[in-house]
Amino acid sequence: MATVLVDAENVRRSVWPNIPRSELEQRCRDWGEQHGHDVIVVWEGAETADDRIAWDVRQLPPPVWVVTSDRELRERVADRAERILGGGSFARELP
Repeated sequence: MATVLVDAENVRRSVWPNIPRSELEQRCRDWGEQHGHDVIVVWEGAETADDRIAWDVRQLPPPVWVVTSDRELRERVADRAERILGGGSFARELP
C-alpha cells in the first residue's frame, strides 16, 4: 500500500467541468479504497499545497506517490516519490 498525496487544486481543475471540492475528496477516498492505497488530499492552507506535499513526501515512510501536473512540484519530489501521476490522468480514473 502506498500513501498517495494529491495536489487537490491541480487535480480538480485538470478536467472540465472542474470537480467540486467535496466531490474530489470523496472520489479520491473511493479510489484509494478500490486500489488499496491511503490517499491524502492536500489543499492550500497556511502553507502552499506544493510546500506541504514536498514536506510530506520526505516525512512519510515509503512508498509515497504524488499526483500533480505541476512541473516544479514534480521536480521537487522526484528524488523521493516512488511514482508521480499526472493530475488529469488521475482525475479521469476517479470513480
